Amino acid sequence: MPLNQQFVSKVPPEMDGQRLDQVVASLYPQYSRSQLQKWIKGGHVSVDDKIIKPKERLTGGEEIIINAIQEPQTEFAPEDIPLDIVYEDAALMVLNKPVGLVVHPAAGNWSGTLVNALLHHNPQLEMLPRAGIVHRLDKDTSGLMVVAKTLEAHTSLVAALQIRDVSREYLALVHGNVVAGATIVANLGRHPQDRKRQAVVEGGKEAITHYRVEERFAHHTLLRVSLETGRTHQIRVHLSSKHMPIVGDQVYGGRPRVPRGATETERLAVQSFPRQALHATRLGLKHPVSGEAMQWEVAMPEDMATLLTVLRDEQP
Repeated sequence: MPLNQQFVSKVPPEMDGQRLDQVVASLYPQYSRSQLQKWIKGGHVSVDDKIIKPKERLTGGEEIIINAIQEPQTEFAPEDIPLDIVYEDAALMVLNKPVGLVVHPAAGNWSGTLVNALLHHNPQLEMLPRAGIVHRLDKDTSGLMVVAKTLEAHTSLVAALQIRDVSREYLALVHGNVVAGATIVANLGRHPQDRKRQAVVEGGKEAITHYRVEERFAHHTLLRVSLETGRTHQIRVHLSSKHMPIVGDQVYGGRPRVPRGATETERLAVQSFPRQALHATRLGLKHPVSGEAMQWEVAMPEDMATLLTVLRDEQP
């Protein structure tokens, strides 16, 4: 059901000569420009009781009334799927996504997703794009995600991600002995032969990944990875491109590896691990309403923790 709100404001004299769409974008920065354009073009914004075009210029002193109508943004059904909520207030929610949970409904996964779970937890999220989800994790990657609960918070969080003002740290178990941390700067785009995969390509989108050594094992290394950009499969592709693929990554990990000198227990534990050993362990951001710096951290799931225990126990 649509939500209706009305906002009334006077155009400041210093905005003389600016277009209507520019003025409302300045007066209401909590809403995205695309949302404000929809309201203007839909006739929901009046200037001195008149409907005018977005590009018409104002002189200052006019009264702008916005009849903000929020229509449902999703048609997916709510489903009673448990959520591991780490933090929640009126503006946002921070979740610890489990392994195996798809974030967005798509071909092959029209139900049983995080979107379905969120709509059951809070039906008002149907008014937001993607039910408030502003970034995603792969199905088999676990860990922290932030979800907006209001249109204003959604706009703010999307903008923060775009200007790289959200910190995200991951734990990744990779093949090989990594000597030291480094930064990977390599553009990413669709794989030229396989459109379902990403790859390091010329002319792709800028992608920057930082990593440092968290723990060393006999034939593997646990890395702490931080993202400066958030491209699809960025960590998996970047690490693989530097010959340190993530354990269990069936898409970017290449052929199964049997390290020389590995014990049978170590070999079985690594080769039977059913997913990429990647966990979003830490999330930091400025609260979209208060501006307060906030941070959350969650431990890795049991399957990954158990694998690390085996690797520790099998070290010479």
